[in-house]
Amino acid sequence: MDREREPLPTRVRDTPDLPAAYDRAVQSGLDQLGLDVGLDARATINGHVRLLLAWTSAINLTGIRDPATVGTAHVIDSLSAVAWLRERDPDRLLDLGSGGGFPGFPLAAVLPDVAVTLVEPVAKKARFLSTMVVATGMAGSVTITTDRAEALAADRRTRARSSVVTARAVATLADLVELAFPLLEAGGALLAWKRGNLEAELGPAWRAITALGGGRVDVLNVRVDGLIGHRLVVIERTGTVPAEYPRDPAARKRRPW
Repeated sequence: MDREREPLPTRVRDTPDLPAAYDRAVQSGLDQLGLDVGLDARATINGHVRLLLAWTSAINLTGIRDPATVGTAHVIDSLSAVAWLRERDPDRLLDLGSGGGFPGFPLAAVLPDVAVTLVEPVAKKARFLSTMVVATGMAGSVTITTDRAEALAADRRTRARSSVVTARAVATLADLVELAFPLLEAGGALLAWKRGNLEAELGPAWRAITALGGGRVDVLNVRVDGLIGHRLVVIERTGTVPAEYPRDPAARKRRPW
């Protein structure tokens, strides 16, 4: 008979401490980004990582199991947007397909004045996020929703309400434009983490931008050891989004950009 699985931890103190290599990786990344992150925010992010590693053996939240690599590939990669966000000073940030909580949760920890919503339609991942947010003391400033982006765009309470929509390792750039633009307020921006052949994605993305009212695109390179080739694509919404967008997933699949 299979042994019954141990209950997954719901408190940070019930998880293993992070090794010194993790702290060195995070500090090195922060130094290269030129970021000053306070001790409270660092402790909150560390609690997130401890729970993530404890849960990922049961729920595939990340394929990376080495804490130091998580520090660079997830935490620092997420925080690479902080300088841009601090300059923009958004009120509301919505993170599409948050999965294990990146990039939305580290950004929430570092930007306490921003109301952050983590969007994760997969129930077991959303359960992790809900547990983690309570365990790290962030339940008052971070909201979890299992609604899909299409449902949020159809709701008057959430359509055109977000200052920034973030997405990391989720969908093509064109799909992200179609999903994010209806959720953005006028002048709001999609912030997408991308690597690989960006040029192949930009053509379809521009067609989507044009169809959804127009916008401006900027590409920022992430200059951190271990994240070479990572870029932040900023797409600002400048026009009015037609009411028929976003299309449902089947329609997007039949007629991609």
